[in-house]
Amino acid sequence: MDSPEPRRKLKTFKLRDDVISEHRRKLKTVKLSPLRQSNFSNLDLGDDVIKGVNDGGDDVTKGMNVLSVDEYGDNRLLVRCALPPVNFSAPVGIRRRGLTGLTVGLGDDKPLNTWENLAYEAVLDGNTAVVFVKGISHRQGKESDPRQFRCHFGLGEYMITSRAITAAQEVVRCALPRSMVMRPEKACGVRATVSFRMPRVHGRVNHVLVPSVAKIPGSVFSPKVKQHELCVCTMLWNQAHSIREWITYHSWLGVEKWFVYDNNSDDEIKTVIEDLDFEGYNVSRHVWPWIKTQEAGFSHCAIRAQSECNWVSFMDVDEFYYFPYNPVSGFPAQGSLRTLVSNFTTSSSIGEIRTSCHSFGPSGLTSRPKQGVTVGYTCRLQSPERHKSIIRPDALDMNLMNVVHHFHLRKGFTFIDLPQNTAIINHYKYQVWEVFRAKFYRRVATYVADWKDNQNEGSRDRAPGLGTEPIEPPDWRLQFCEVWDTGLRDFVLANLGDVTSGVLPWDRSM
Repeated sequence: MDSPEPRRKLKTFKLRDDVISEHRRKLKTVKLSPLRQSNFSNLDLGDDVIKGVNDGGDDVTKGMNVLSVDEYGDNRLLVRCALPPVNFSAPVGIRRRGLTGLTVGLGDDKPLNTWENLAYEAVLDGNTAVVFVKGISHRQGKESDPRQFRCHFGLGEYMITSRAITAAQEVVRCALPRSMVMRPEKACGVRATVSFRMPRVHGRVNHVLVPSVAKIPGSVFSPKVKQHELCVCTMLWNQAHSIREWITYHSWLGVEKWFVYDNNSDDEIKTVIEDLDFEGYNVSRHVWPWIKTQEAGFSHCAIRAQSECNWVSFMDVDEFYYFPYNPVSGFPAQGSLRTLVSNFTTSSSIGEIRTSCHSFGPSGLTSRPKQGVTVGYTCRLQSPERHKSIIRPDALDMNLMNVVHHFHLRKGFTFIDLPQNTAIINHYKYQVWEVFRAKFYRRVATYVADWKDNQNEGSRDRAPGLGTEPIEPPDWRLQFCEVWDTGLRDFVLANLGDVTSGVLPWDRSM
């Protein structure tokens, strides 16, 4: 292994001052340092303290209500605050309700980070550290030259520097300094970031350090005997109303563990996930506050899952695997999806299983189907759109590059396309308007334009014929309906309903 470069002093530059517009982000996120001897998650946080200037030019402070508090990583909290009014800065501190002094101060002289350029996550992966960085690359599906980057560990004026091994999209894989390789526990809690090389000026090379809030977590995903044949990773926002059906159904098909990346939900998703986990579905919630970083989040999940899972499916909460009725074998048996992927576990070349998606429309409905999406939506488009993948984590390329639907595989591995008569994914993409219009809030993928953006309006990532405003078309309930397909509905009613009452396992109203 290469020796780390000598310690060096680097200056931090703020590269961009552009403000994230409100349509992209409604909240400002404040990260708190570890608090000594405090169970801070139980405190009543009342005020987000901001600084500003009044009409007379005097400095003033003002308290604004904290919107939410979430546990985040090791001994840290995520505090969400409303955007400040005109003439006021971003938050400078947090105050406990009823107290005049700051409970936690951010420091008056501490520069505020811009989301456009920030190292936001870091995790150990063997003898490397993977650092997630916003602002270093805007190219989808393209690998960057790692020689343009350096990796840095530590705080203060001096840092330990090492080389970058790979760099792609928002993910940089770094060689660990020798001291951390010998004693991995020394890396826990250490801040990590990268610098990148600027063009030569007067023959001199300049490296610009990216500001960082990323700390290597204390829990290390150490290699061990894989416990699960099939796991699922998803990223979601406000899906408390639908996740129970999705998890219950796919658990019946054989999914053994769930990694749910919560991207700033403000519904009851935390409670629903806790209930599902208590009921034995093995569901974990990971707070992932970073806006438009789905690809990076999936790379992060692949690292988390590799020590536990032979296969990981990456899909959304509105996507359901379906095994069409076979005249010879009939309906699929319980655990069919796990059985299918296990057939490829010993393969020396198959690293990804791709399944085509059928997109379903509102099917004539104007309100949420009471028995769930699998029973309520039964009309779809004729031809499949796109695919989703189940991958082997140990077959992924070191750069962890993905385009949401599939990952790049390392040399020697390839993918297989499942025949549509073997398995298909029912994608309940165009649901009733009250559900679909939530998509206009924002989208989680990095390289996909938001619905309100005046970009790529003819893309398959958008609804055909729908503009950039959340206005319901007069005939929405009848759109995207070319083929009536009741296959999954019939299967669910025949196999998952209570034999006496017919009630489905995700129906909480009974």
